[in-house]
Parts: sequence; C-alpha cells; structure tokens
Amino acid sequence: MAKSIVIVEDDPDQRANYADAITKKGYEVTAFGSRTEALEGIERELPDLAILDIILGEEVDGGFQLCRELLSLAPSLPVIFLTERIDEIDKISGLRLGAWDYLPKPISLDYLAERIASLLRIDEARLVAASDANDNSKQIGDLSIDEDALLVSWRGERIDLSGTEFRMLAKLVRQPGHAVSYEVLMNATMQSLVTNNTINTHMRNIRKKFEKADSEFSAIKSEYGFGYRWSQL
Repeated sequence: MAKSIVIVEDDPDQRANYADAITKKGYEVTAFGSRTEALEGIERELPDLAILDIILGEEVDGGFQLCRELLSLAPSLPVIFLTERIDEIDKISGLRLGAWDYLPKPISLDYLAERIASLLRIDEARLVAASDANDNSKQIGDLSIDEDALLVSWRGERIDLSGTEFRMLAKLVRQPGHAVSYEVLMNATMQSLVTNNTINTHMRNIRKKFEKADSEFSAIKSEYGFGYRWSQL
C-alpha cells in the first residue's frame, strides 16, 4: 500500500506542484489550503507524513499551531516544515515543536521527494523493529538503544525521537561519561546550516521527551562552550 502524505500549503500553485511531484513518486497525496481544513481531514485519517507551510492564509504561525495539534494526536508522526521563513529563530521554533525536518523554499522537487523517502524509511524501520521479537538493543544504565531499529527506551518506557534526535543521542551515548563536541553532534544531524543553537534546541527537545517519561531524568549534561555529555552519575 502506498504511503500517505499530507501537504498543507495556502498557495494553490505551489500546493498543486508539490502534490503532483510527490504523487508521481508513488505516494498517496492529500493537499489542504488551511489549518482548519487540514486538521479536520487529518483527524479523520492520519497520514504517514505531513508537510506544513508556516504561514497559512491570515494565520502567520498557522503551521506551528497545526504541528502542535497533529503531534498531540500522533506524537511520532513525521512532520516536515517547508517554508520561506528561514530565520534561525523560526527553525529553532519548528524543531522545538517536534518537527523531523525544516526545509527552505524554493526547493528542488526531487530533493523534497528524497527527504520524504528518507524520513519514511526511518519511521518504517522503527515500526518494524517495535514488532520484532528479536532484541538487538544495547543497555546503558537505564537507557536501552537499538541503532539498527532506531528505538530508544528509558526504564522500560519507549521514547519517540525524530531521526535527527536519535542520531545525536547515539553519538552522545557511544562513550558514556565522555564529552561530545558540538562539531560531532552537528555531523550527526546530517543537516546543513547547523549552529550551536540548533544543537542546543535538539538537546532540549530530547531532554523534554525523557523528562516526560521520568521527571527526575538528568543524564544529559551540558559542557559549556564545548558540547554535551551522557552521565547517569
């Protein structure tokens, strides 16, 4: 069965171009022009991935609000922001909300299709592994991490991380107790235009997800001016 993609874009020409290009890649595409229309449609049937513009009609932050609403319905839903708003503060805001990727307009339609395929592969690997009886996870104190399946749990409770967050965590816990530099963590994101602030934002998101499972979580330590360290001590 074809994977389902939702596109939320208020510009009708861009919406049609994205929908046409992604449909030609073999996906089932549903496109919406407003936040309320999209939310109504998605509540009826969840997609496998959502692509959101930020400015939706008169709602200058409509995409941010929609992302919050979608992730409250499905916390592990892969969300991509595709927008002309490329200021760092907007990118940080999108990542804090839990988006898996943040892409600037204009964009190559072929590149967009590859990003979609990549995120869906990550998501599918996690779902397959979750139902697999074989346990290839590595135990680090109270943390269980399976790098093949992209699965993480803390004290037996699954932690839903985005692909970027998972890669950063994997780097961080490879040598528990050792500080990991910003540069190493930047490389782990596999993204362009990554700054220290971007890394800090990702780390805050990761911490929040662990703290949701355990209010006393404190294993991620900041190393001022250098990076981060994983330590349960």
